[in-house]
Amino acid sequence: MKLNTFQQKLNKENPYDFKGLKAIFLNCTLKKSPEISHTEGLIQMSQAIMEANGVTTEIIRPVNHQIAFGVYPDMTTKGWRKDDWPPIQQRIMDADILVLCTPIWLGEKSSVASMAIERLYGFSGEMNDKGQYAYYGKVGGCLVTGNEDGVKHCAMNVLYSLQHLGYSIPPQADAGWIGEAGPGPSYLDKDSGGPENEFTNRNTTFMTWNLMHLALMLKKQGIPAYGNQRTAWDSRKVKDPPNPEYR
Repeated sequence: MKLNTFQQKLNKENPYDFKGLKAIFLNCTLKKSPEISHTEGLIQMSQAIMEANGVTTEIIRPVNHQIAFGVYPDMTTKGWRKDDWPPIQQRIMDADILVLCTPIWLGEKSSVASMAIERLYGFSGEMNDKGQYAYYGKVGGCLVTGNEDGVKHCAMNVLYSLQHLGYSIPPQADAGWIGEAGPGPSYLDKDSGGPENEFTNRNTTFMTWNLMHLALMLKKQGIPAYGNQRTAWDSRKVKDPPNPEYR
């Protein structure tokens, strides 16, 4: 994707070194490759900014894989014959940034997005080497496309879910585009106005830079491991409940 003049200027004059960061875009479209995904069209703007600044990126379409439903790391242990999620989970854990991207259907994120969040949740009980939950120190964002209202509603749900799992959410970590309500052109369709939309382009740019900034900060220092270690909580010797004083 060719970025606009100001986006290119930001890339050229960038004083920060983002090399070494990795980002995963989960494109939760309902369309299998090679069918065109309008959500991926918006992803490519964020991806282009990241790659221009040295971030390694990957787009994954969960719908291309045989992913089992469930909330455990490997659902073959729960009776499923096949589950492609574990290697996807490993790629997500190897990344510093996760952008969960979804179309809108019936005012909600896609069913694939819901499944992806459930599978992410299945890994949330794992620990990092500091005794914190595994997603601590990683950064999350959200992109949404569609032909009906609901961008903010979908983003609210996605970003809440990611932070609940342990992801850090920077300021303005979502962006989206919706066309005219009802049947009409989608983001990549001719004369849709999507790629030219100033509001969408600005918010996507801000989201991308904020994701990179926070990921770099956390890469250097991480979330301090004090007061949030599951291992310390579980191993405490005195397990008395709080005893509030009522006045």
